[in-house]
Amino acid sequence: MTPRRIRLHIDELVLHGIAPAHREQVGEAVRQELTRLLATEGLPQGLAGGEVARLDAGAVQVTPHAAPQSLGAQVARAVYSGLGQGK
Repeated sequence: MTPRRIRLHIDELVLHGIAPAHREQVGEAVRQELTRLLATEGLPQGLAGGEVARLDAGAVQVTPHAAPQSLGAQVARAVYSGLGQGK
């Protein structure tokens, strides 16, 4: 089976309350975790190969002083889950 090429473009990721010094680390962690999820789990069931104009991934509960990598991974999982809802 030939692997499918998946192209995911996030135009804007809005994260309130993140220290400016951590933005790039959080963004990179989101990219890495989404890449991992798509590679291991594939496209979510509710996403029929279409385009999602806007996605509200909901709230992510974060403990105070959470590492940017941990936060990014949580955000990625919320985005991945939201993709499966076919919004």
